[in-house]
Amino acid sequence: MTHTLLRIDASARRDGSVSRQLTDQIIEKLTPDHVIARDLANPLPHVNEAWISANFTPVTDRNDEQHKALELSDTLIEEVQQADTIVIGAPIYNFGVPAGLKAWIDLVARAGVTFRYTEEGPVGLLTGKRTIVVVASGGTEAGSNYDFATGFLKHVLGFIGLTDVEFVTADKLALDAEGTIRQAQEQVDQLAA
Repeated sequence: MTHTLLRIDASARRDGSVSRQLTDQIIEKLTPDHVIARDLANPLPHVNEAWISANFTPVTDRNDEQHKALELSDTLIEEVQQADTIVIGAPIYNFGVPAGLKAWIDLVARAGVTFRYTEEGPVGLLTGKRTIVVVASGGTEAGSNYDFATGFLKHVLGFIGLTDVEFVTADKLALDAEGTIRQAQEQVDQLAA
């Protein structure tokens, strides 16, 4: 059985990015057969009125323009559906997730496609996938009262069905970069292959 991994890089930095370096190490450890790469430093469009209108129009009633408005969203969702494992490199910018990662989430979280509403509440439809989130930050401690990234990611990923979420944290890089990276690499070493 082949193992497909979806790699999502949210760092605006391509060179010197700790989240990208740790993501590289995770992929090397997991040795997937196929990697789908989505680099969010290449900006995604934000949800707009045309996208919302198309999304809320039944599939059978959508015109060509509406299908085109959802084309990228459909591709992003298909990437998640194809993956057995998802690795997200997510730096913390100003206490939250980067705008590119938020745009990706907005394009992937679609009622009736990646989650559905039931009388018991919402149910995620992207189930049975392992998700590893690499968090890097200069001074924001992961899990602290001023970290608005990790809790948000755990919630929104669970909302669409990605409930098997592990975090590798390289937080407080501004205080002790060497020690922080060493601890994060130890976390990578402890991940199950």
